[in-house]
Amino acid sequence: MPAAASDGVKSVTRVFDLLELIADAGGDVTLSELSASAELPLPTIHRLLRTLVSLGYARQLANRRYALGPRLVRLGEAANRKFGRIAMPQLKDLVERLGETSNLATIDGDRVIYVSQAPSPHAMRMFTEVGRRSYLHSTGVGKAILAQMSDDAVRDIVSRTGMPRDTEHSLATIDALLADLAVTRERGYAIDDGEQEIGVRCYAMAVPDMPTLTAVSVSGPVARVDEGFAERAIPVLREVVAEISALSSAT
Repeated sequence: MPAAASDGVKSVTRVFDLLELIADAGGDVTLSELSASAELPLPTIHRLLRTLVSLGYARQLANRRYALGPRLVRLGEAANRKFGRIAMPQLKDLVERLGETSNLATIDGDRVIYVSQAPSPHAMRMFTEVGRRSYLHSTGVGKAILAQMSDDAVRDIVSRTGMPRDTEHSLATIDALLADLAVTRERGYAIDDGEQEIGVRCYAMAVPDMPTLTAVSVSGPVARVDEGFAERAIPVLREVVAEISALSSAT
């Protein structure tokens, strides 16, 4: 590969590394923070950031911190729509086999974003708008995603977002959340028991081997989504997340 082409590849890699570092830091960082994490010379980071800002993929805030730019939103939304369409057959299969609403969600900064949904045929059903962003600690998909992280990474997220309570059943402390995640890791799935919405229960499972942390859930009113439902749902969820993982690897 010619030297000029090799330098170009390195620059592209560095740009994406910087964007990932900004995202990992919660969406905005200082130049010195980036320099410490990226292990690049400060002038190089400054030059790359200037280019990203000029193109709209990063922005400089009034406090001189750098944040992810608005043009990334369009790319992310397009990627999520595509991914949601690819996984829709599996979500519909969940609904057909279990009779309750299924959702696909991915991590989005310090939140979880719902990217696809197949609705239950029941008149009384769970509905979450596609594109909605929610807190990770109070949703089934969010806790399934957090369970894939280290406890230190979870603490970092909570330190930035806090733990607002959607209902009286929402987890309110980091200790309670970490204990819940330990149980989630051991059994292989997360439960939202009225934590996001009173009267609704959700079972969620992480999709393995994804480039972005992802989870699938099935949810409905507690009158239907009971322990007997869980016994039927968990094996089906395992099948579906394996299928979605295989689809992602093939695309």
